[in-house]
Parts: sequence; structure tokens; C-alpha cells
Amino acid sequence: MVRISAIFIATNAGEPMIQKSSARIFPKLGLDGDRYALGLGAYSKAVPTKTRDVSLIAREGIDAANRKLKLLGLEEFLDNETRRNIVIEGLSSQELNKLVNQEFYLGGLRFKATELCIPCERPSKLAKKNDFLKAFEGRGGIRAQILEAGEIKLGDRLSKTLAI
Repeated sequence: MVRISAIFIATNAGEPMIQKSSARIFPKLGLDGDRYALGLGAYSKAVPTKTRDVSLIAREGIDAANRKLKLLGLEEFLDNETRRNIVIEGLSSQELNKLVNQEFYLGGLRFKATELCIPCERPSKLAKKNDFLKAFEGRGGIRAQILEAGEIKLGDRLSKTLAI
């Protein structure tokens, strides 16, 4: 089953990501209490503007990147150190990436994947660990626009159609 295995927010740019069991979500804002919903994210004022309501990453992508780092004798990244809001288990990074420009549902709420999260060195800098950019290439996750307000929680399913 494809489902949410972790939810994270950070209250300000550069602050540690805090794990939550659930989160209220709002269109054009993001997760309640998260830095981007508050306009305090590192890229909140970036030009051109991008939809940064929520970011998702595949558990398989984190695991694959960490295997690569381990082979190189480098420290692995914890889920919260990826700086993504939601970790999804049960699908590959490639399957998650294919959602770009498509609508999907998390826990019955509608989202639209807007773009890939291209890895950068910010997670490495904040975690004081090397090679996030290289290890997470093609595995950095996606950004999505929230289309319906509500609450998401651990275990909520990701699907391309609304399950009734």
C-alpha cells in the first residue's frame, strides 16, 4: 500500500524538521505551522515564485540514496534531514516523479504535483553531512499544490483516484 510514513514541518528556515502524526493543510499555504505556510522558508521570497505548498519524497528514494552514501563511507541522511514535508512508502522515486503535472489524493484530499524537487546542497549544509546533491539525484521528491483543505495523517493512502 502506498501511504504516508512520516510528516515533518519546520517553523523557520534552517530550523530542525519536527515530526508530526498529522497536519492541517491549506491551499496556497501548506502545512499548518510550516515555514513555507508562514512565509519564512529559505525560498519563500525566491523569484520566480514556485508552488511550495508541500514536498513529498519516496521512502525508497531515501533508502537508495543512503545505500549509495554508505558505499562511499559517508553518513546517511535521516528522513527529517531531507527537508521534505511528507515521506511516502510503497512506491519508487521514479513512480513518485511521474506524478508531476498530475492530480492525486492523500487521505482523500486532492493535490497536484507541480515539479520535481531538484536536490541542492542545503540539506547537506544544515545536517553537516556530505553529498546530498549527488546521492539524491533523481530521488529528491516532488512539490505539490494543495487543492483541498483538511487534515493528513500517518498511514493516509496516496492514490491517483479518490477511493470511496
